[in-house]
Amino acid sequence: MISIKNVSKWYGQFQVLTDCSTDIQRGEVVVVCGPSGSGKSTLIKTVNGLEPFQQGDITIDGLSLTDKRTNLAKLRSKVGMVFQHFELFPHLSITQNLTLAQIKVLGRSSDEATQKGLALLDRVGLKDHADKYPAQLSGGQQQRVAIARALSMDPIAMLFDEPTSALDPEMINEVLDVMVELAQEGMTMMCVTHEMGFARKVANRVIFMDRGAIVEDDQKDAFFAHPKSDRAKEFLAKILH
Repeated sequence: MISIKNVSKWYGQFQVLTDCSTDIQRGEVVVVCGPSGSGKSTLIKTVNGLEPFQQGDITIDGLSLTDKRTNLAKLRSKVGMVFQHFELFPHLSITQNLTLAQIKVLGRSSDEATQKGLALLDRVGLKDHADKYPAQLSGGQQQRVAIARALSMDPIAMLFDEPTSALDPEMINEVLDVMVELAQEGMTMMCVTHEMGFARKVANRVIFMDRGAIVEDDQKDAFFAHPKSDRAKEFLAKILH
């Protein structure tokens, strides 16, 4: 489904990703963790082309991001992305936020897009908020709207870039619950998160990054029980206790 091969990236002279490789199978949930500044968010943003990279290749469903024949905009529309800070349009209602890309990118009619958007809003428990604006919702509610918006594009995979890190503690679970449900339904997911409870519950694999490199890439139980690197052991000791 998603294949990352020897991806390296620089900001000027500073290398932020070093020879990163991993494969994510259809229906697999992979959690990416590591200390701040380790390259987690940069890596996940290269997957759908939001961040360019200078070496290596990424393929999604057999399509290469580096192939000039690949329609990046179309491919990106099939990979849902949920950001740390919601990225909702403040001047649009919740329904309008959910329908805009469906109409402009997928060519759906307004009625079809609205029907789809409202169904997904109901799914994330916010059907009574369709006519509100983002500022009228809590952070947790806005993030659930962002997830519904990503799902409205019928994605083949979902990327989550620290989706709970901007939320108050009491709002985190309402977002994680939606993510857990998606994982249990078989959605292919790549999640940058510090929520190790979520990782332990639904992840198939855990990728641990440090200084722009993938240091460990292992099955969930093996990673938590027997991390191989000293850096991962140190990280887990801090985050789990």
